[in-house]
Amino acid sequence: MTGRARVRYVLVAALISALSLLPDAVLADSGLKRLTLRQDALGWEAVGRLDLDDRGFCTGVLIETDLVLTAAHCLVDARSGTRTDPARITFHAGLRDGAAIAVRTGSQAVLHPNYDPHDTDGWRQLTSDVALLKLDAPIPAAHAAPFRTSSRARAGTTVSLVSYARGRDRALSWQKACETTGQGRGVLMFSCDADFGSSGAPVFELSSGRPRIVSLVSRGAREPGRIEVYGMEIEAPVAALRKALRTGEGVWPDSATSVKHATSRPQPLSQRREIGARFLRP
Repeated sequence: MTGRARVRYVLVAALISALSLLPDAVLADSGLKRLTLRQDALGWEAVGRLDLDDRGFCTGVLIETDLVLTAAHCLVDARSGTRTDPARITFHAGLRDGAAIAVRTGSQAVLHPNYDPHDTDGWRQLTSDVALLKLDAPIPAAHAAPFRTSSRARAGTTVSLVSYARGRDRALSWQKACETTGQGRGVLMFSCDADFGSSGAPVFELSSGRPRIVSLVSRGAREPGRIEVYGMEIEAPVAALRKALRTGEGVWPDSATSVKHATSRPQPLSQRREIGARFLRP
């Protein structure tokens, strides 16, 4: 079995076998809409592009005026385990064709306490693939209102994805309707149209008024005619992150230090500069 096939087996096939899945017949996904005009992006200003030093970009979302929620693997070099200096990360809130609602750099960051980029337990790694970036200054809520989290995603729930990605990195794209196609043990699977660069993109449920975040894009697989995107049930990981930020556990920027290393071979990431998400192909 090749390295790519082994990764696919561990991180995709094993997940599918353990999730409660829905039949494909229930799917009725909408297409992506590029939020080109200012009025198109109203209400989504708190979603932004995270430029990661010289390692490309991910997607992030404000959950406080000075806190960006994103995927943990966006802030860590997969090969060395070195954490990125928050001061070298830039958040462009509501970026649209070169113009952003606000631009801030990071001042501190924290990973989920259980996150290890070299963990051989794909399930544990996925459910802990969350991080917080504290900004050097708040972005007023009147300009970019932060989103709350929710636990209301279940198999069969219609959700929305707002993201940047390869080929659409200049403006947000909104997929109004995609499906939660599987759920189990803190993991959710979606049919949403994510791609490289969508890591950390918020998945929203829209049934309770203002959209609420139910998951973040962590990884996925693209095949002809099919996309499988995986994320975590978000509320418990965010609670753990908030506690860590409060207590200072694992918070940095004292120096660029390495997160704990397992003895196993690291899981590979594509080397494309625009890649944040761990997307696999056959």
